[in-house]
This record gives sequence, C-alpha cells and structure tokens, in this order.
Amino acid sequence: MTCMEIVKKNMNRLAQNSYPGRGIIIGMSPDSKNMIQVYWIMGRSENSRNRVFIEENGNVKIEAYDPARLKDPSLVIYYPVRQYENKHIVTNGDQTDTIYNFLKEKTGTFEDALDTRTFEPDAPNFTPRISGLIDLDDKNTLYRLSILKSLDNNPDITKRFYFKYSKALPGAGHLIHTYESDGNPLPSFEGEPYMVELFNNIDQVADFYWNLLNEENRVSLLVKFINLETKKSVIKIVNKHK
Repeated sequence: MTCMEIVKKNMNRLAQNSYPGRGIIIGMSPDSKNMIQVYWIMGRSENSRNRVFIEENGNVKIEAYDPARLKDPSLVIYYPVRQYENKHIVTNGDQTDTIYNFLKEKTGTFEDALDTRTFEPDAPNFTPRISGLIDLDDKNTLYRLSILKSLDNNPDITKRFYFKYSKALPGAGHLIHTYESDGNPLPSFEGEPYMVELFNNIDQVADFYWNLLNEENRVSLLVKFINLETKKSVIKIVNKHK
C-alpha cells in the first residue's frame, strides 16, 4: 500500500468515526513552507457544546459561549494553544500551561512536564490527555505527540506514550485523538498517531477537517500555520456558535 493509499484509508477512518473526541494534527504543508497544527473539540453534553475558541495575542483560549449555562469549567475551559519563543504547544487541557511553564522556566522538557500529569479525572471515561509540540529550534526532533491514558480504565495506573518525529513529510500530518469511537464509557484512543492529509491553504485545511467531523458533535476547530522562514504564525478558527 502506498503512502497516499494509507492516508486516504485513514481519512475514511476519521470520517466514519462519529465521536473521536478532541483531536490534534501536526505536520507540514505540501510546499514545505509551513508547519501546521490542527486542534478540534467535540461534545455530547450541553456543558461541552457550550464553548468557543477565542484568539488572544497568538494564543487560543476556550470560553463559554453562554456563561449562564456553564456548569463545571474545570475540564472544558483552558488554553489549547500557547507559544514560547519558537516552541508551539497544543493540548486538550490545562497541561498546555504545565508544558509552557516547564519550557519557559527551563525546568524540563515536554516529556518531563507530562510526566507530572495524568489522564482527566472524569470517571468512568478517564479521558486521555493528548498533547503536541513543534520546536523549530530542536535539530533532532521537529515535533512531538503524546497521550496519557488509564490502564483499562484503572484510575490508579497511568500509561504515558511519547512519539517523536525528526522531520515532517510534506503534505502529511500525524493525528491523535482522545477516543477510539463513541461508547459508554468512551474507549480511549489505541495505537500510534496515524497519518492524514494537509494542504497549502489554511482555509482549505480548516474547511476540510471541519466538514469531515460529525456535524452534530463538532464544536470548534483551529488551524495554526507556522512559516518556517519567517517563524511567524497565523491562526484560523471555526466555531459552531458564531
């Protein structure tokens, strides 16, 4: 099977999944000019669906669309995207701040930061924490992905997986998401991040993945392009709630 055949198969896998949960893609545009991050959130409950992405000084925060309907902010309100120097962080929870502080204070690495964290305390799902980092200054590892999850829904044991990519493949990215599929409880993602397609245009990437996600469950999506020559970035946001 060729690389593109694998990618197309993986795109069908995502399109047919009604509830992959939150997802992170990291990769490179086909013209090799930009590194790309994609992040989305989905929701089944009113609390999870009552959210929007807001850009703030190059970072992205999540806010309640209707503050009066916000119930428990602890696991749904956070910064999914932060940047420190040429290090671009994306995660599905407040571990964004953990990684940011470790890198800024030079107290440890991406992995060191996540070694202090575990999966989310939302029994019975024990939602995995997924995280990614693009580091333009790292000569050995261009980007990283991670997932922290429970051992067969055992709340006392955390499994931590780290995936390092020395280079990016033009036109492709690696995707990791929180859930393998819909269910009750929700089954955690299994295996390695899988390869998907990326494009040269930020609007095309945003439209493609927004339309690929389940229409009922999708909530918000962002795409970040990081220019490899100028090191400057631009962010595109799509919210179900306008």
